[in-house]
Amino acid sequence: MSKPRSLTLPPRTRAHRLETVRGGFAVLDTDPVGERRGTVLMLPGYTGSKEDFLALLGPLSGAGYRVVAVDGRGQNESHGPRGRAAYRRRALALDVVAQAVALRDGPVHLLGHSFGGLVARSAAVLAPRAFRSLTLLSSGPGRVARPQRVRIRALRAGHALLAKERVWLATRWLDSRGEEPDPAADTEELLGFLRRRWMLTKVAQLSGAGRLLLRDPDGAAELAGLAMPVHLAYGSDEMVWPPAELAAVAVRTGAHHTVIEGAGHSPNVSHPRELAARLAAFWQRVDTAVREEPPARLSTAP
Repeated sequence: MSKPRSLTLPPRTRAHRLETVRGGFAVLDTDPVGERRGTVLMLPGYTGSKEDFLALLGPLSGAGYRVVAVDGRGQNESHGPRGRAAYRRRALALDVVAQAVALRDGPVHLLGHSFGGLVARSAAVLAPRAFRSLTLLSSGPGRVARPQRVRIRALRAGHALLAKERVWLATRWLDSRGEEPDPAADTEELLGFLRRRWMLTKVAQLSGAGRLLLRDPDGAAELAGLAMPVHLAYGSDEMVWPPAELAAVAVRTGAHHTVIEGAGHSPNVSHPRELAARLAAFWQRVDTAVREEPPARLSTAP
């Protein structure tokens, strides 16, 4: 999971509920500095939440973007039913389309981190006119690497057998093995937040998201066929999807390609300013191309 290093809201940020035709969703909504260049909708990853993007909100706001980070259905502070069918790929994608429409800013730039990338890709395929671009952050169009598949299967099995609190304690133990203590990530406030987020997130959401990560087919052809610019961004030390596979997907699809040196699976937490600069540069290029060549398919290859 991503572990934010601070829970302080940046300036011009408000937490509220975004009402859509598919229900309400908890969001962090940051207004831009000066003239608005565009609007960005951000989807968190497996076991994550909107707070995973806190460190990006300020830099992207300073670059002129309204940024809206959302808890998906059943995640953290967004309501979600218990039934398995509610967390199928199409249902989650329809939620994202409804969120984009509810922002009332026309086509928005869509970004999904990790599992959020899987959902974002499905939403872009379902309703391409709702989105100006698609960014997959630390997310590949295919199932996760084998070590991660083992962890997800263990987590799903744990939920079937144990109380949620017991599973939380087990995951904390597994995550801490072999790691040096990180005072910035291990404060009482942050540890309390991580536990609260875990307990609020529906078991059906965790199980459904895990199932999709285990079964996600190779979607490179789907990405290549999208009628919008695509961006693959990840850290050089990415471990959930092999970096070599992500680089190969970028080549196969002609997607814009960003590698953040020294970052792992969450450059949004570890390298927010560098990532924000690279994201803003991509979106500005997209917006310029839209103004100059609206009828054409945009090329965003480096």
